Amino acid sequence: MAESQQPVVFLSEGTKRTRGKDAQRINILIAKAVANAVKSTLGPKGMDKMIVDELGDVTISNDGATILDEISIEHPIGKIMSEVAKTQDDEVGDGTTTAVVIAGGLLKEAEGLLDNDIHPSVIVKGYRMASKKAIEYAKKAAEEVKFSDKKALKNIAMTAMTGKAAESTDQLSDIVVEALTQIADEDNGKIDIDVDNVKVEKKQGASLGESELIQGIVIDKEVVHGGMPKKVENAKISLVDAALEIKSTETDAKIEITSPEQMQAFLDQEEAMLKKMVDSIKKAGANVVVCQKGIDDLAQHFLAKEGILAVRRVKKSDMDALVRATGGKVATRLESLSEKDLGNAKTVQEKKIAGDAMVFIEGCKNPKSVSLIIRGGSEHVVDEAERAMHDAVMATATAIKDGKVVSGGGSIEIEIATHLRDYAKSIGGREQLAIEGFAATLEEIPRTLAETAGMNPLDTIVELRSKHNEKSGKDIGVDVMKAKLSDMRALNVIEPLSVKTQAITSGAEVAEMILRIDDIIAGSSKGKAEMPPGGMPPGMGGMGM
Repeated sequence: MAESQQPVVFLSEGTKRTRGKDAQRINILIAKAVANAVKSTLGPKGMDKMIVDELGDVTISNDGATILDEISIEHPIGKIMSEVAKTQDDEVGDGTTTAVVIAGGLLKEAEGLLDNDIHPSVIVKGYRMASKKAIEYAKKAAEEVKFSDKKALKNIAMTAMTGKAAESTDQLSDIVVEALTQIADEDNGKIDIDVDNVKVEKKQGASLGESELIQGIVIDKEVVHGGMPKKVENAKISLVDAALEIKSTETDAKIEITSPEQMQAFLDQEEAMLKKMVDSIKKAGANVVVCQKGIDDLAQHFLAKEGILAVRRVKKSDMDALVRATGGKVATRLESLSEKDLGNAKTVQEKKIAGDAMVFIEGCKNPKSVSLIIRGGSEHVVDEAERAMHDAVMATATAIKDGKVVSGGGSIEIEIATHLRDYAKSIGGREQLAIEGFAATLEEIPRTLAETAGMNPLDTIVELRSKHNEKSGKDIGVDVMKAKLSDMRALNVIEPLSVKTQAITSGAEVAEMILRIDDIIAGSSKGKAEMPPGGMPPGMGGMGM
């Protein structure tokens, strides 16, 4: 009996399925579109993007991770590409656009190889070999940077910020280096830096140049009582994780009061309890109280009478920062509070910034947690300055931890690409084409920098290749400010090694994963948007790509 030719259906009704080369092409199309969305933001002359969300909130930025986070990407491949930028941002803080451009470039190169009937597995193998070699070449080209070399650290911070807060990079980079120097811990000759110990407060108003570093902590709260002092010199700070209030009973309780005298006695007892709490603080020698919980109105009155400045409902993260900055200990029971638990600061003062009262705890002796006050002419300027500072802090901290830096301006990418082309010749076979594609992708970085500087990208790449074939040309890159090729090391354009290696690794891994997909199965259910036959769900087209 002849076999039935009827197709076997094993998917639910309404499920869309795209297979083989069609699936690969759709994935590559989306990945390229995402990469192109952020490509023009690369470098000091990169352009900004304006993103307006459904509520009308506006974000203006040239930070790759921020742009991809704000854009409503619905296609799963688009989301995977945006995760590359997020990972890069979380790990090293800078190079988010580079990572996405590398991933998109690798898939663009793979598209041409697929057209020539080269199997995705061969391309993936070639990319893995190239990625491993690229990391090796980057490490060989890297130079050491020491924690004591403040000038080099400042240059790293400036490179990370250039193009985001260019008007004040010189002053802001000094602030970044000073902050990281202050919070750094040395253990057996190894420097450890926790960037969470740099607290950032942004306030609209004034100019970027008026941003400052506070040797201590700024709390976005006001003094709780008008009768309290607004400034305390030689502050002895009590950090309290207990409510200065009368506690309610944990179980249901009933109190019967049958006379005015009993009522008065009850109120007197409450008052005595609150007075006892304040006396415990006074006895310990504190003249400033920072409370994580509430402070009763009567307790505020008693504290004000004693001349004690108090702040309430302070975030736990701020309390932890105060411990590191002032050297105090958090007390959970006021009865056990003693002088040795108190933190110290030169001054504690309430100041008004942009109309908001904030408490400045300054002049800590050796603070291991500091605050950065970022100012700017508008909300969008302040937001972008904060992102620039985040990049600079993360990049500089990464360089201090690793102790290795490479020259920027696309010079390291061209140097790696030059070595990869030589390496590809020694491999031969179809993998050689994939390795050469990897090298061509890395050249997209200096090519894009040349475009944003108004230079001819083709002539720039040809000249860069020529320079890097010479032994003395490994640091030659694109000087976007003067629109010419220059020695990036001489111009002090340097970046942490980890920023480059992380971008190459992340970009390659994501490209390899996307290339291995040959089947897209999109289920549908009532009330949910179906993926149309083209493979792009509604909303992706709204990116304008």
